[in-house]
This record gives sequence, C-alpha cells and structure tokens, in this order.
Amino acid sequence: MEELRQLVEHLAKALVDEPDEVDVQALEEDRAIVLELSVSPDDLGKVIGREGRTARAIRTLLSATPLRGNRRVVLDILE
Repeated sequence: MEELRQLVEHLAKALVDEPDEVDVQALEEDRAIVLELSVSPDDLGKVIGREGRTARAIRTLLSATPLRGNRRVVLDILE
C-alpha cells in the first residue's frame, strides 16, 4: 500500500508547479485501497488534465498494479 501511495505522490509532484503542496493519504477499506490526492487549488487542473485524461491515466496505472486478495485501488482527487 505504501508503494502505491509513493507512486501517486511521485507522479503528482512531477505534474504540478507546487510539489510541496502534494499530499497523498492511503486508506484501507473493505475490498479496496483508497488513495486521496490533494494538491494546490492552482494545480488541480494539471492533475486532472484536459477532459480528465491525466487522472484517467494515473487510475489506469493503479488498476494495472497486482494486489493480493482481489482488492482494487481507488484514486480520489480532493478539491
């Protein structure tokens, strides 16, 4: 779970203008791992991307990650 959190944090920091404002929290739920990503309000559009393409690409990377126990990874981008 820590590796997934670090992956999202690394990707987000590479996309934004204010990398110090990037924060990723990992929450473990019943059948999923929820990663909550928060960035500076000015950088929110860069993380989401045009028509959500960047966010979708990050979610695709996370879904390709093998996890034990048929769990899934959910990325929430907080405003």
